[in-house]
Amino acid sequence: MTDSGLVATSRRVMISCGEASGDLYAGALVRALQRQAPGTITSGFGGAQMAAAGAELVGDYRGFSVTGLTEAVSVLRRSWGMLGTLGAAARDRRPDVFVAIDFPDFNFRLLPVMHRLGIPIVYYISPQLWAWRAGRLKTLKRYVSKMLVIFPFEQAIYEDAGVPVEFVGHPLIDLAGPSRSREETCRAAGLDAGRPIVALLPGSRSNEVRLLLPVMMDSARLLARDVPGAQFLVARAPALDDELFAPLDQLRAAGVTSGILADATDDVLAAADVVITASGTATVQTALHQRPMVIVYRVSPLTYAVGKRVVRVANYGMVNLVAGRQVVRELIQGACTPEAVAGEARSLLVDASRAERMRTDLAEVVQKLGGPGASERAAAAVFGVCGRAGAAS
Repeated sequence: MTDSGLVATSRRVMISCGEASGDLYAGALVRALQRQAPGTITSGFGGAQMAAAGAELVGDYRGFSVTGLTEAVSVLRRSWGMLGTLGAAARDRRPDVFVAIDFPDFNFRLLPVMHRLGIPIVYYISPQLWAWRAGRLKTLKRYVSKMLVIFPFEQAIYEDAGVPVEFVGHPLIDLAGPSRSREETCRAAGLDAGRPIVALLPGSRSNEVRLLLPVMMDSARLLARDVPGAQFLVARAPALDDELFAPLDQLRAAGVTSGILADATDDVLAAADVVITASGTATVQTALHQRPMVIVYRVSPLTYAVGKRVVRVANYGMVNLVAGRQVVRELIQGACTPEAVAGEARSLLVDASRAERMRTDLAEVVQKLGGPGASERAAAAVFGVCGRAGAAS
């Protein structure tokens, strides 16, 4: 018997995640499942983190992860093919439980498939239905045995909708942490540890990087002009093509000191003085490092026009949603200009009192994220619904 009191059995868990952050959480979940019930067999749709933890990949998420309505059309055919592959794998393997991790446009199509097969469903990492597409709560109530949410404000939303829910806390609390010192990171990136460093986090999806990195590069040129000695360090997410980062060559050609590190976001954040980050998980990761930041985001004009009509929140950034107020400036769509981004980053670099106030606010955000052990709590909840076929009927 393990410390958790679970008998070691060959339980079968199928997981589906579709982007870098989901893959990171999936890998941590797989390891927690193994700790609590050695011999658990995990498989599904994911990436390198999930595979490294010991899961068998039925499909790799690379190339499927985009944001927005028009952007999703480009991967629709491949998505349908992968849905069929995962459905067939579930019929063959008969998992004891299916765990969907965020990635709603894909995972919501898997829910009825798993439900028809009598496989209980756990949804880990809530899609942002509270911001838009609130009607999908009905779908979750119909199919999901349990929602596992990572932000405290989400629990009441699902309770009010009659969806079984548990707040497990944010897994990044256990996962975020640098492997190198500032000096080591600077040496790896070719930067000077004694000069200011602005971290640039353009996102983990190809369309995010394509839209945001050029703006960040233009902002960096303005900052380098106004803040002598400023350097720029790009955090490159895994599974992205080299061509997306071509704008960095133009920055270097302009004489601006810059570097790039792949799959080392925590090292980049730990070395940074100020961060310019895409909206999303990276804002929470930045908060965990208590680094002053500005949040930026752009999508296609059509996606933004549709989203603006249905979005239900005043703020987009996760840190602001958790705080219940805007503690970090958000520059979204038309407001996301090089001048505005550079101006906000410049203020945080030169105004020490403002930067310190933001660090204090971010510390309060982190306190609300549930403390260590989120992946262990999530694993225990997953085992708790094993074998409860039809629990959400």
